[in-house]
Amino acid sequence: MTRDIGTGGGSVAVTGLRIGVVGGSIAGCAMAIAATRAGAEVTVHERSDGALQERGFGIVMPPSLHRELLASGYLGADMETVPVGTRVWLTRAPGGRSTRELARQRAPVAACNWGLLWRALRGRVGAGVYRRGLPVESVARAASGRGVIRTGDGEREYDIVVGADGYGSVTRGRMAPDVRPLPAGYLAWRGTVPLDVLGDLPGPLELLRGAWATLGFPGGHAVFYVIPGPDPGSRLLAYVVYGAAPRGTGPDAYVHELAGEHFPAEWAEVVARGGAGARGVHPVADFMPPRVAEPPFLLAGDAAGVTRPHTASGAVKALQDALCLERALRGGAASVAEALGRYADERTAEGIRLVELGRRLGHHLVERTPDWAAMGPAEVEAWSRAALNGARSYLYGGVHRP
Repeated sequence: MTRDIGTGGGSVAVTGLRIGVVGGSIAGCAMAIAATRAGAEVTVHERSDGALQERGFGIVMPPSLHRELLASGYLGADMETVPVGTRVWLTRAPGGRSTRELARQRAPVAACNWGLLWRALRGRVGAGVYRRGLPVESVARAASGRGVIRTGDGEREYDIVVGADGYGSVTRGRMAPDVRPLPAGYLAWRGTVPLDVLGDLPGPLELLRGAWATLGFPGGHAVFYVIPGPDPGSRLLAYVVYGAAPRGTGPDAYVHELAGEHFPAEWAEVVARGGAGARGVHPVADFMPPRVAEPPFLLAGDAAGVTRPHTASGAVKALQDALCLERALRGGAASVAEALGRYADERTAEGIRLVELGRRLGHHLVERTPDWAAMGPAEVEAWSRAALNGARSYLYGGVHRP
């Protein structure tokens, strides 16, 4: 049995909605799965002509979200993750190059490889609905109220146009042309290192078997965790280092100087062994449009807003956007506008919350770092409460007391 959803120019059955997705990365594939599960006819427009699995580095998600995605069929059990339950806070011991552990905090995560996650989602989007190599030139609203996607081979009309086209979204430019990224004033260096080249560094390898680590230093911090590698059973050590932009030297080389100056010797060596081909650097920034849906347009993933990476919510937010879209389309709305309004209410509020949380964490973790060397479990617990200021985050749990 089908149900009618009015579009403003007549009506169509919910099982017959035509939805066009701009962007075929993690957010785009997840939104395509969501729309298909809700009974829509979906077309994904991806500008790249090649595979995307080599883009990105390590990511983490809450184990509860991973379980939900498995149970609902967005992911299969064959996509590897590395689940760990503890966050270990570290710094360099005063007067030396050894490691000092500050505290252990309950913070379960499922660590993933960006490329493997994309590949798993892409495998659940039909080949016939994923159009590659034709960049979207513009999106528009037709006289009927439907959305129009224009590419090099013509125009197509859709009941809903999903903008999942990332940081520089064409779709967001149509909806909120005045929204601009707000720079945080510091950089993030991301990298991966194969575990098999770190065999002579027993300290980091032993610690990361069952935990992920945050290493504090003056003016910034670094995060280390193990993720699945590209081959079944292989593993990579993923890291991200946050700190101020260098003066007088290239940003790529500077991360080695920064690690050598502030990290314990073994952890500095981890960063040193990450070659330039397995590392990237980008300025940290954030933004949030006033609303993430305006019929017939809807934004998802980074197109719908970017928070500072301290929240570990980039891919997480995109996947939650998809689950929300499926609920909105299945939830008994009387019109496309009503369904998109429900989506916008939930996801706009969450995006604003994450941007505010990311700014607060950036202040505490980079802009005004504490005296890490003076901290222990009680100080880490108090610092965490102050940084969160009542907000929830799956990255922060109870601190284990000795």
